[in-house]
Amino acid sequence: MEFAEVIRRRRMVRHYTDRPLSSEVIERILASALRAPSAGFSQGWAFLALTEPEDRARFWPFVPTRVAQTPTMQDAPLVVVPLAHKAAYLARYADADKGWTDRSEARWPAPYWYVDTGMAALMMLLSAVDEGLGACFFGIMPTMGEDSDPGVDVPAHTAAFKAEFAIPDEYAPIGAICIGYRADDLPPQTPTVAARRRDASAVIHRGQWGAT
Repeated sequence: MEFAEVIRRRRMVRHYTDRPLSSEVIERILASALRAPSAGFSQGWAFLALTEPEDRARFWPFVPTRVAQTPTMQDAPLVVVPLAHKAAYLARYADADKGWTDRSEARWPAPYWYVDTGMAALMMLLSAVDEGLGACFFGIMPTMGEDSDPGVDVPAHTAAFKAEFAIPDEYAPIGAICIGYRADDLPPQTPTVAARRRDASAVIHRGQWGAT
């Protein structure tokens, strides 16, 4: 598929068939994440790939809102959880060729461990399209009721998820990606999506903010 077509066709797909993916397709998608850029070539990421039905069954209870709203997401035969590893960046930039020996997070203008892991996630989303598949990136969140306390509930939920899959403390899940064949009766994109799409003139500033 031409790259421009991959970009054009990329969308978040939430309805899948249970048609399996070949191991070759899965490996190509996972390998594409390793080609993402990373600051200092730190490669501060890891990926939890859930290809077995029993492992995916353990995953879905951690995204109750997604299951409730779009249960057919559970039919996707591949779920990948990208994990950011901040310590890899702090260690890399303490090397002699970088020289930030104090490993202070304050030196970082942005948390590139999340930025770069997000880039790796996008590589997998685009690779899925190139393979003729659908994919969706979504957060690993508890059900957020009116009385919930995000400052308490979200960290506890994340900790429980990491414990379920024996993820080391120093790795932070940034979300999850489900990948598979689109359902034949995939509903059309809602008109509100096109209506909300921001025009280039509203977001691209040429030379100075506000100049188009």
